[in-house]
Amino acid sequence: MGDYRYEHGNNEPVSVSEWLITALIMVIPLVNIVMPFVWAFGNGTKRSKSNFFKAQLVVALIGVVFYFLFAGMLFSYIRMPSQMMF
Repeated sequence: MGDYRYEHGNNEPVSVSEWLITALIMVIPLVNIVMPFVWAFGNGTKRSKSNFFKAQLVVALIGVVFYFLFAGMLFSYIRMPSQMMF
């Protein structure tokens, strides 16, 4: 049957030093766009770190959708003729 930990990924906790290194990597421009995908979907990443970055990508995607929705509403409001406003 085997050990659950080895069959389903690396379940070790992420250390504080590893989170500090992660935070330092995330402040580097352009690298901070690529690395969340690497950590979320890479094979060698600890499970908790992988899940954190998957959740972060979902939240970022929701933010982008809301941004375009609100930007579209604002743009359509600005472009609306003045006699149709009331």
